[in-house]
Amino acid sequence: MIENGVFEDADAGVDIASLRREMLARRLSCVQLVERCLARIERWDRRGPALGAMLAVNPRALEMAADCDAALSRPGASIRPLHGIPVVLKDNIGTCGMPTTGGSKSLEGFTPTRDSTLARRLIDAGAIILGKANLHEFALSGLTISSLGGQTRNPYDLTRTPGGSSGGSAVAVAMGFCAVALGTDTVNSIRSPASATGLVGLRPTRGLVSRAGVLPVSDTQDVAGPIGRCVADVACVMDVLAGYDPDDPLTARSVGKTPPTYVDALDATALRGKRLGLLRGFQGTEARHAEVNLAVSRAVEAMRAGGAEVVPLEDPQLDADRLLREYDVQKWEFKAHFERYLHSQPDAPLRSLDDLIEGGLFHRESLEAFLIQAQDTTDIQRDPEYLARLVAIEGLRDRVFDHMAAQRLDALIYPLQKCLVAPIGSNGQPERNGILAALTGFPALNVPAGFSVATPQAPVGVPIGLDIMARPFEESLLLGLGYAYEQLAGCYRPPEHAGWEP
Repeated sequence: MIENGVFEDADAGVDIASLRREMLARRLSCVQLVERCLARIERWDRRGPALGAMLAVNPRALEMAADCDAALSRPGASIRPLHGIPVVLKDNIGTCGMPTTGGSKSLEGFTPTRDSTLARRLIDAGAIILGKANLHEFALSGLTISSLGGQTRNPYDLTRTPGGSSGGSAVAVAMGFCAVALGTDTVNSIRSPASATGLVGLRPTRGLVSRAGVLPVSDTQDVAGPIGRCVADVACVMDVLAGYDPDDPLTARSVGKTPPTYVDALDATALRGKRLGLLRGFQGTEARHAEVNLAVSRAVEAMRAGGAEVVPLEDPQLDADRLLREYDVQKWEFKAHFERYLHSQPDAPLRSLDDLIEGGLFHRESLEAFLIQAQDTTDIQRDPEYLARLVAIEGLRDRVFDHMAAQRLDALIYPLQKCLVAPIGSNGQPERNGILAALTGFPALNVPAGFSVATPQAPVGVPIGLDIMARPFEESLLLGLGYAYEQLAGCYRPPEHAGWEP
């Protein structure tokens, strides 16, 4: 709830709509809100458990908040969609007022000369960019560890990673360092940390949200999107982010496919009459999968209680490990797109992938093998394996379309990760399923499905997330399904350290 102009606890009711109401009623000032967020960063990220979610805090945040308060005090003032709302950006999303490093010592201190489209749209909507979040360096893996920021910890279990690569963004939301955050997703990277920290994360349709000014990994697979505590907050942010941007020609695909507002899709009856396909091959069958499978089973029960029909979908070709191994194109596309980004930034301390590797200022243990493989790619448009993978991706997209048509499915559902999120010190983040949406370009919304059994290390349990995947540009459908499920399931639980007392 909100008392005396500040948050007092981080329950699911503290959403953007509530904040806007409090601001308009003058019971909450933007300065008070930002001060509270900064105090929480100081207590929980820099001291206490030292979660390591934040790489930088905007030195102008309080000044910007004061400007928002002054604008509201003027006669006849109107409130912008995200007026005074504190937002954290993954530190591969360009901001001209703060460094954009990709979490790498090789780019330490580098500040772009212009904002990314995402940052500019948020600012124009009234948001306060509160800071930049840690990530798995250059968004190239799923543990959220970087040479610049170190290891980010999961606030639900300090011995575990927060997923990744957008783990810092998710922890910032889970801990109340901000209201919402942005991440990027090349394979799992928005939905993995949302799943691991009990949040809602949306990987939008490829081409719906601009990637201009974002450090790239793969043109075929990269997207950017929001992470929030609830589906309504994600919808609010999508109203600001979605749409055509001439600096990212791919977004021309979105013309005529965006609604006036995604918020109108938030319907508590949206599950009624829908037919959902449960991907059986995306569930494990061993003991380590049991807690995730139980959470999925309960989520399915909630969806059926809401009026949905859930049917099993069996297809041995839809195997996440196989798709990652045989279809993923990051290795081929990273070098050219990374170097193109560097050349667009005259002040960047690197000019090439060779410079990065030779300088050695990166997290070698998790990145070196991939970077060396990427360095060896040349003339990919004549590389038979790369071209074969692009053809296979088109076939995979058609296969999913066909399944959905033949079985009259509105959406597919599956656990984002077959097992609990990996402990700190693991070599990688195992058994994730997000690759299907990443390859097909379909949108996928991750929602909380439940928790593991509580332990001394995880006092409320470890969060478990469920992906809902729809056809391209059906974000309104996804947000409606997610909202209706959220009202029935009530899976949100704040982490042990999420109380609002500073």
